[in-house]
Amino acid sequence: MAGEKNNPRGNSDLPGGKEDDEQRKVRRLQLMVDMVLSVLRQDRHLTAHQAHELAERCRNTALAMFPDKELAFDLIYKPRLERVLQERFPKR
Repeated sequence: MAGEKNNPRGNSDLPGGKEDDEQRKVRRLQLMVDMVLSVLRQDRHLTAHQAHELAERCRNTALAMFPDKELAFDLIYKPRLERVLQERFPKR
């Protein structure tokens, strides 16, 4: 079990600390999206334009962190962001 020496959890999917780094990045992404959603819901001074820009910056940052995961972002996080934007700024 040579892989366990470098990876104490015994997860051999990624060598060494790369799996931990990946998990940290995923957790950071989840935290960022949660914070953006919180701001979109709670900041009463936020305009519709600012809110859409914030959602777009969130997406761009996520894609910078995970360049090959655009589809995953669009399937997982985009609907949540759009739902909050629609609730907060309904189209007339």
